[in-house]
Amino acid sequence: MSESNEVMTEPTLERRTRRRFSATEKQRLLAEADALAHGEQGAWLRRNGLYAAQLSQWRKALAEQGTQGLEPKRGGRQPADPRDRELERLRRENARLEHRAQVAEDLVALQKKLSDLLEQARSEPSP
Repeated sequence: MSESNEVMTEPTLERRTRRRFSATEKQRLLAEADALAHGEQGAWLRRNGLYAAQLSQWRKALAEQGTQGLEPKRGGRQPADPRDRELERLRRENARLEHRAQVAEDLVALQKKLSDLLEQARSEPSP
């Protein structure tokens, strides 16, 4: 008997990846969907694993931007506008300087109180 250290994964637990369609695939699928007779689209969508909303989004992108609108988009966060980054940097700088100004004002107020206390201590007679 030989023991195997290999672990078998269960297919139902494996992570599925998101499907990505090229612009030509999207155009082909739109043409197929448009060629279907009334009432056949639901079964066709299920066979292809698509949703009607996807088709309407693709049609809208095609109408507004042409074939370039059907190109796959880059996932993730969109790059920030340089002006937004500069604005955020200036806001942080402003908050930092306001904090420093408040600390300086508090120190001045503390020094005035200390000076007043020392003045009172000098003017009081010693026993």
